[in-house]
Amino acid sequence: MVLDFRFKERILASGDPSRRLRKKAFTSGQGLWQFKVMPFGLCNAPATFERLMETVLKCLTFKALLIYLDDVIIGGRTFEEHLQNIRKVLSKLRDANLKLNPSKCKFFQKEVNYLVHIISAEGVRTDPEKVSAVKNWKRPEIIRELRSFLGLCTYYRKFVKGFSNIARPLHKLTESKQKFQWTKECEDSFLQLKEDLTSSPILIYPQPGKPFILDTDASNESVGAVVSQEIDGQERVVAYWSKCLSKPERNYCVTRKELLAIVKAIEHFHHYLYGQKFLLRTDHAYLPWLMNFRNTEGQVASLIQRLNEYYFDIRHRKGSSHGNADALSRRPCPENCRHCSRVETKYDYAIRQITTTTATPPDPWRDEKVREDQMARILILNPL
Repeated sequence: MVLDFRFKERILASGDPSRRLRKKAFTSGQGLWQFKVMPFGLCNAPATFERLMETVLKCLTFKALLIYLDDVIIGGRTFEEHLQNIRKVLSKLRDANLKLNPSKCKFFQKEVNYLVHIISAEGVRTDPEKVSAVKNWKRPEIIRELRSFLGLCTYYRKFVKGFSNIARPLHKLTESKQKFQWTKECEDSFLQLKEDLTSSPILIYPQPGKPFILDTDASNESVGAVVSQEIDGQERVVAYWSKCLSKPERNYCVTRKELLAIVKAIEHFHHYLYGQKFLLRTDHAYLPWLMNFRNTEGQVASLIQRLNEYYFDIRHRKGSSHGNADALSRRPCPENCRHCSRVETKYDYAIRQITTTTATPPDPWRDEKVREDQMARILILNPL
């Protein structure tokens, strides 16, 4: 079920009404005027109304519904639960004197369009109307047209594997002092984005209690990751993520790029991964060994330190089996790389053992005192 509100009925936030009304006053040829309700166009209007909605429905948020400004989606595991949630929401709205727009409300739907996404029992997928617009988009002739195209594609980037790597030639054209010159590389990127968006997969909802699988990879231009879960013996994608590397990051050796991909991916999917054990898979053979090496230094030590608050197993698998992450290159490190070259010579460690060993970083919760301190901090930040 999806609800939509009448904007003209939106009331002002709590506080001194006269003071708030004076801030919205304006002068015309007929005198001094001020709004009695919240108008369009105010910079703080969206945040104010969102705060109002969160206050009115705070006891139901995330349990029975989700809110984005004047759009509310209500769900339930069964029809009876769904009906009960609807009654609760309508009762709260009536008490707050908030009015709905009946023509925009949809009741008892198995599939709804919410925030330009199609929500169903199977998962989340792209809106066919928006995808059709992308498919029929003509080749951009000016930067403004290209930015409009990239803006629409970026909204659906979580559905596209390796989005940053694919879109990079187009993003380069939008940089300052960059001449707009459409090349074959840009044309290939343009067509690839259109193809990937029109054939994007259905992303499943995260299943509580099932461990997450994080696959990461890095190339010369970008890093990317895939979060998935095993459902009925089959891996299903929860979300894709990718990010272009900055100029200094492109100069990193392969090992540091792969390690950076892990750190950035885990931070991006923090809300999925924090507080539970998950499986991290990489096609870089040195990383399982490097995660347990005690004498790391410099930037590598800093990156590894940022992973200590997470609990995961790290596993290496061959690049030929790592295709669900970005299709990325695997060029060797330069010989003068002090982070990962000539490991066998420097540390007398057999590389063949690294590729078959699954390592687990130290569990930050294993110590009772650490566990008590962490739980105390969580309770302080999130009181019951």
